Amino acid sequence: MGLWNWAVDTYGRPGVAEAALALQDDHGQNVPLLLWAAFARTTDPAALDAAAALARAWEAAAILPLRAARRALKAPLPPTPDATREALRAQVKAAELAAERRLLEALETIDPGQTPLVPLSDALAAAGHAWDPALDPADLAALARVLA
Repeated sequence: MGLWNWAVDTYGRPGVAEAALALQDDHGQNVPLLLWAAFARTTDPAALDAAAALARAWEAAAILPLRAARRALKAPLPPTPDATREALRAQVKAAELAAERRLLEALETIDPGQTPLVPLSDALAAAGHAWDPALDPADLAALARVLA
C-alpha cells in the first residue's frame, strides 16, 4: 500500500485526526511529515532532514496559505451569501487536501535510509525533532498511542 492510501486509512482511525491536529495546532507540527515518519519508521538524519525540508517548502508555498484562506472563509462575509462562501471554502479545502497529498507523494520518494524499521515512537520523535528541535517528545505520545 502506498503512503497516500495508508495515510487516508490511518487518519480515519479513531483518535488519529484529533491527535494529529492537536500537534499541528498546538505545537506547529506538520501532519504529513508525521504520517510519513509513522509509515517510513526511520531515524536516519539524512532522510529526516530531506523530509523536513520538503515539508517546509510545501507548507510555505501551498498548505499554510490554503489553510489560512479556508479558516478565514469559515466566518460569514456579508454581503456574500453563506452558501456562496461555503462553496468557495469547500473548494479551498479540496485544494488544501490536494496539496497535502502532493506532499505525501513527494515524501514517499525519500529513501528512509535504514532497515529494519525503528519503533513508531522513535520515528515520530525523530520527525518531530527534525521539524522543531524544541518539541518535547512527550507531546507526540497521544499520536503514537492511536497509531500503534
